[in-house]
Amino acid sequence: MKKAIFILFVLVSAIAACTSDNTYTPKPKGYFRIKFPKKEYKVYDAGCPFTFEYPVYANLVVDNEKNAQPCWLNMQFTQFNGNLHLTYHGVFSEKDYNNMTEAARTLAMKHTIRANAIDQKLINYPDKKVYGIYYAIEGNTASSVQFFLTDSVNHYFRGALYFNERPQYDSIQPVVKFIKKDIDKMIETFKWKN
Repeated sequence: MKKAIFILFVLVSAIAACTSDNTYTPKPKGYFRIKFPKKEYKVYDAGCPFTFEYPVYANLVVDNEKNAQPCWLNMQFTQFNGNLHLTYHGVFSEKDYNNMTEAARTLAMKHTIRANAIDQKLINYPDKKVYGIYYAIEGNTASSVQFFLTDSVNHYFRGALYFNERPQYDSIQPVVKFIKKDIDKMIETFKWKN
């Protein structure tokens, strides 16, 4: 009797499973939905020889690392677990200027091993005496954006965007695209005080 009930149960289960009109379709790989804040900006104008606009949803804090110098800042994008490291140096000679611009190029090009592409764009605002190079780095690299700004005589300002996670470009690409607009706004509004 138990054997007959078991066989009947298996047959009913098999028939019910075969007559279902629900078909399985594989779903594409997905990522968490990211809610981006509204673009609003405020002016940074502290005791440094420059000013610029930065997003209200970013925290701008003084760099407190061991070797940090005056006017070194970190723009923290806490919602996205990222930092835009900003450093400033006075230029005292042509040799200093050449060394700093070459160091910026070298630091950007260190990512060529893992980068899919590194696009360079000249920054040129002669009316404000703001010049530089913007490096957009694509791929699974530690930094997605690097740039430097200078007046070619007295000032040198460098920025590098890093995320506090293992680089996975396809998952952070929407965030990088969003933050790049903020970096572009910062560069467009950047001014030397003297």
